[in-house]
Amino acid sequence: MDNFRLILLLSLAAVLFLIYQAWVEDYGRQPSAPQTVAEPLTDPTAAPTAGAESGTDTAATADTPALPTDAPDAPPAEPSPTAQAATAAAATNNAPRTITVDTDVLRAEISTRGGTIQALWLKDYAADADRPDIPLQLLKPQPPNMFIVQSGLLGGADIDLPTHNADFTAEQAVYALDEGEDDLLVVLTWQGDNGLEVTKRYRFERGSYLVHAEQRIDNNGGEAVALRNYDQLQRTELVDPNKSSFIHTYTGAVYYGPEEKYKKETFKEMTKRPLDLTISGGWIAMIQHYFMAAWIPQPDEAQTFYSKVVGNGRYIIGQYSPAVTIPAGGSHTFENRLFVGPKLQDELDQIAPGLELAVDYGWLTILAKPIFWLLDLIHNLVGNWGWAIIILTILIKAAFYKLSETSYKSMANMRKLAPRLKALKDRYGDDKERMNQAMMELYKKEKINPLGGCLPILVQIPVFIALYWVLLESVELRHAPFILWIDNLTAPDPWFVLPVIMGVSMFIQQKLNPPPPDPMQEKIFMALPFVFTVFFAFFPAGLVLYWTVNQLLSITQQWYITRQIEQAEAAKHKA
Repeated sequence: MDNFRLILLLSLAAVLFLIYQAWVEDYGRQPSAPQTVAEPLTDPTAAPTAGAESGTDTAATADTPALPTDAPDAPPAEPSPTAQAATAAAATNNAPRTITVDTDVLRAEISTRGGTIQALWLKDYAADADRPDIPLQLLKPQPPNMFIVQSGLLGGADIDLPTHNADFTAEQAVYALDEGEDDLLVVLTWQGDNGLEVTKRYRFERGSYLVHAEQRIDNNGGEAVALRNYDQLQRTELVDPNKSSFIHTYTGAVYYGPEEKYKKETFKEMTKRPLDLTISGGWIAMIQHYFMAAWIPQPDEAQTFYSKVVGNGRYIIGQYSPAVTIPAGGSHTFENRLFVGPKLQDELDQIAPGLELAVDYGWLTILAKPIFWLLDLIHNLVGNWGWAIIILTILIKAAFYKLSETSYKSMANMRKLAPRLKALKDRYGDDKERMNQAMMELYKKEKINPLGGCLPILVQIPVFIALYWVLLESVELRHAPFILWIDNLTAPDPWFVLPVIMGVSMFIQQKLNPPPPDPMQEKIFMALPFVFTVFFAFFPAGLVLYWTVNQLLSITQQWYITRQIEQAEAAKHKA
């Protein structure tokens, strides 16, 4: 029993450490693909020439369209019936204009170079808890933390089409959502020498982080053209100087399909092999802690998902459509949706199937999702996430009351046997085989299961880990205050009060447990509260709050049950 208790507690510590270690190994900073270092791009929306990957400069000829190296390697959109060789538009030296878009929840900057969304701020989310007046910038055009949204068109080698490097025009430079308006339309146009006219539209909606994007192609030329639409997300690795060394969350690409379900495409995997998968009814995204950007195609349209690694440590995940042939005088519109914002689970669930899985609860999602649902329900009633955590803890404790009662009764009975177990230790000394036989006979005689106090605890560990991910991954709790000095439940307690209370409560609970007969084990048990106090000092305050309240409730329950058993035993002896 005592050995098993020791193994159990050490296993819990090991589980916590392995969680940390696994995240560091899998989702910590990954090395970029070995490439020749190039000078930073003056305009990040402009792709490097073909030499960006090979380390040489290859100039595009005047009569061959120059396909950016950070565009997808899609098959040619053939056939283009009797297509004549088009003259590629030479790269213009005109500096792209920046279009500013302002809604009630976000502010964005769109470059006329490709219609790239190169910067975006979330007005309702502060960059730092200490600076609530500075909004978080999710998209950014330059390293570190470069993150941009691109789209364009691809065709055959003889067709001049606007990629994300093409120069568009816009009627105005500033768009603002006025009072009484529900949406805001930003329009950019491109005119080719071959009679093609492309209109790129972004429609922003009030109170929403979902953007409706479309590319309309009008073929005013004399021949049919075949082409594809592509959309992609491009970013560098996340650099956060304030990030905790003890807590690692996933930053990288993900995709979803009805059959493949939710899959991660890490930066490390991108450097080893490119993604190439055709899916209908799925989506692609780049996610980081609390926030994400995702391209969501039409559910009935097959898309080829791809990934790419280009110069300067930039990683791309994107999608391209099947080839579409537009006859002379005809038109076609590619429609997609773009989500750029916080990973709010209720909203994501309504946008597309599986999109809520971007809130990454890991392998315990089946437990974490109902836990968050209940936590959110309680928060809607009490209006404070800290009190919601406390109430949730009480409810979880009540749900496991019978299991805990079995455990504490077993421990109380073991506590009664402590003097007799110590006597066995003194009698048999280092003869562990005879001592274990004597202990088993004693347990059998007293009808005590030595594992009865430990197994119920094992059942509760998955719930604890699931709640850990809920508190760590839910953006709803980000920067949420509690009371007094705890003004951010997703950051460590600044005064370490909760970790100390947790450590003291763990020490008290150790005293309520039956003491191990082995002096070395006893010393290890007495050291564990201090070890866990240090460990929890770096955990989010919300998690430590849950653990502390759970410990206090456990102490109360264990003391009550132990006292009942001791009183019953005393009454039995008196009789």
